[in-house]
Amino acid sequence: MTAKKMHVDEVDTDISLVARLLAAQFPQWAALSIKQVCSAGTDNALYRLGDNMVVRLPRIYWALDQIDKERQWLPRLAPHLPLAIPVQIAKGKPGEGYPFHWSIYRWLEGTNAASDRMADLNQAAVDLAQFITALQQIDTAGGPLPGSRGKPLATRDTYTREAISALHNMIDTDAATAAWEAALQAPEWNRAPVWFHGDMLPGNLLFERGRLSAVIDFGAMGVGDPACDLMIAWNLFSGESRNMFRAALAVDDATWARGRGWALSQALIFIPYYLDSNPVGVGYARRALEEALADYRANG
Repeated sequence: MTAKKMHVDEVDTDISLVARLLAAQFPQWAALSIKQVCSAGTDNALYRLGDNMVVRLPRIYWALDQIDKERQWLPRLAPHLPLAIPVQIAKGKPGEGYPFHWSIYRWLEGTNAASDRMADLNQAAVDLAQFITALQQIDTAGGPLPGSRGKPLATRDTYTREAISALHNMIDTDAATAAWEAALQAPEWNRAPVWFHGDMLPGNLLFERGRLSAVIDFGAMGVGDPACDLMIAWNLFSGESRNMFRAALAVDDATWARGRGWALSQALIFIPYYLDSNPVGVGYARRALEEALADYRANG
């Protein structure tokens, strides 16, 4: 079974390819079972290897730098964080018709975030806030510069407005434009840059027995403005849980406004691009858009 394509120019992957790559490069694991992992992740196709590992194959060229970035930095971040994060075990080379480097990680148990899997959304908000706080307190010396995340919101202006236009018959474009322009007016981050995860979305949170247990997919991590990590406030939380998340982080008004702008922009850009290829991700994005616009209408 071939992994469902997320991108027009995506590289095909399947279980047979994984088996051939393992046989050629990691024969010690070639006899282990291989199962495709259903995932709404957009950058990598995942295949569970035995009981304790997962093979991660980049779907698209722009995901290639994530392998070395995570290999270098995750072992340095992990000792300072209160939740589990990925552990890279091995790095593979192009081969068997597959053009990219690829990787093998330790399998992390848990299920992705969903309201029926979380025993206490308020507790999840506090636990995640503690994780983000711990991440921001780690020494940034030599840390990776911001890529697409961690920069001023204005760098996304063109793409966000193009997305609003593409959604003209699907959403309230006037409200989306007003909310986006309000976010652009928020003061920029004027303190020392800090670590950010960069893709803090429901699909990158794992829960065990109803409690947040791990944060995965650090490919967008870097050092810069942490407002992008607040996207989750509108992607997952609402009402009391969102208020508890903000209070636990002690976020100032400007950063909170930029965070809502990040949630808005990410959702707007995601929906038209993945509309026909990623229904789970689009569902999350629609919810985030609705929550961000409702919050803007209520609070300005």
